[in-house]
Amino acid sequence: MSSPRALVERFLQATVSADPGDLADFYADEVVIEMPFAAPGLVPPRTETTREQLRARFAAGRAVRHYTGLSGVRIHETAEPGTVIAEYDLHGTMLATGAPFTLRFVMVMTIRDGRIAHTRDYSDPIAGARALGRLPELVATLSG
Repeated sequence: MSSPRALVERFLQATVSADPGDLADFYADEVVIEMPFAAPGLVPPRTETTREQLRARFAAGRAVRHYTGLSGVRIHETAEPGTVIAEYDLHGTMLATGAPFTLRFVMVMTIRDGRIAHTRDYSDPIAGARALGRLPELVATLSG
């Protein structure tokens, strides 16, 4: 079994590889994903899901956007066994329009038995809504 840091490194590489394989395979059978900065009404701040539900979610995402690269990658090991923090910029292209985008992430990942069991994903909800063409929805949600 590889170290939690090595798993995170492989996860990030798979995210942008030409043949990304299935990112769901990096996750535990049951996983919790928290997004503390999620835009209310657009993205749930906490999701309890399964690997197979993630598989379907990732497949749907691949039909809309293609990730092309990472930059600014910094991986921090913590004093808590199995907890790794990854900072990175994720670059991609929206397939329908060809528009490029960059999303900045900080992910706090808890690894158990060689799989990601819990994440706290911190990202910019404005950049995410802009990339997905959902900025008007975000504005309406925030002003409503």
